[in-house]
Amino acid sequence: MTLLEELTWRGFINQTTYPDGGEAALNGESLNFYWGVDPSSDSMTIGNLAAAMLVKHFMHHGHHAVLLIGGATGLIGDPDGKTQERDLKPVEVIESNKQKIVQQYNRLFNDQPFDLVDNYEWFKDMKYIDFLREIGKHIPLNQMLGRDFVKTRVSEDGSGLSYAEFSYVLIQAYDFLRLYEDKHVTLQLCGSDQWGNCIAGVDLIRRKNGGEANVFSTPLIINKENGQKFGKSEEGAVWLDPDKTSPTSFYQFWINTSDECVEELLKIYTLLDKNQIQELIDSHREHPENRLAQQRLAEEVTKIVHGNDASARAKAVTEVLIGKTGLETLQDDALNDLRSEIPNVKSDDNNEIAQVLVDSGLATSKTNARQLIESNAISINGQKVQKDNLESSDFINGKLLIRRGKAFKDSALVEIS
Repeated sequence: MTLLEELTWRGFINQTTYPDGGEAALNGESLNFYWGVDPSSDSMTIGNLAAAMLVKHFMHHGHHAVLLIGGATGLIGDPDGKTQERDLKPVEVIESNKQKIVQQYNRLFNDQPFDLVDNYEWFKDMKYIDFLREIGKHIPLNQMLGRDFVKTRVSEDGSGLSYAEFSYVLIQAYDFLRLYEDKHVTLQLCGSDQWGNCIAGVDLIRRKNGGEANVFSTPLIINKENGQKFGKSEEGAVWLDPDKTSPTSFYQFWINTSDECVEELLKIYTLLDKNQIQELIDSHREHPENRLAQQRLAEEVTKIVHGNDASARAKAVTEVLIGKTGLETLQDDALNDLRSEIPNVKSDDNNEIAQVLVDSGLATSKTNARQLIESNAISINGQKVQKDNLESSDFINGKLLIRRGKAFKDSALVEIS
């Protein structure tokens, strides 16, 4: 399968400036391309991960990646899609964010060589007049004024637009020009929401150097269930940083994927090939109650982002939480992961269950706890209980899992003190 055929099958194609759709360039000799992320946060999200997977396919098909960290653009903030002015982040915050994004680059793309660049390096000593003469001169004002977000923000009902935000597109356009000149980059990859910024770079290269460059964009992933931009859980954004979204929570996000979305997400977010995905979907359709497709999706994406060991631990913890396996199956590192996922309380082996429920936050009071027990809503190690006190036989190696209702997140780990 050629690169273009694979991108088409996986659903990565949105728009491109290639007149033939990229048939000759993408399926031909190796080219240099770039993709960038602004360090406006200290972590990428699974929205960024979709574009990162596009990058991986280009790399696996022999094209060379230049990965850009937006140390300069991050100091301004992309105004596109924003209804009001961003708060400027301190330089030291941007610097810290940069280091963390670079760590994620190294994790995601550790199987292929790439160049790493920071646009702050070429902007930090640039003189303002020089930038206006050399770059601003070649960017038409009507091109910038035609952007939808500009028209919205400067309209009568808009919140206004600062000169700094208005100039963001010039900075990103210069990035493309600089990489075109220094590293022979002829293609930029982006999400569909970055199309306008990227086109400005193509135009600048043509106007200033008479050169040809192109853009290839991938569509934003939409949750078919609610029509919203994909990438958020009930708790908020799903981050790639394990300190912001733990590997277990990350794994469980994918486990909860709907049947309607799972095939599309397998194509976008994993490197499984066409035959593997088709076999998996066929098996899933025969027994959807087993959620085989969701399990494989969760395993594969967690491996890519957090590594094999973290993925295995996340799977082990999740299987305990859903009652598929028992606490005794967890190794020490997975047990520590479980402690970080759910409340962890100490107890005597004959403690009152109502007190344990209150201590763990599963009940608001002892009265509430007793009502839950009487209504058959409390289980210990997967077995419903209607008794007052814990017994030594409830504990497995000094531990037990107590749950309220069916949701595995409404659980607590109880350990003998």
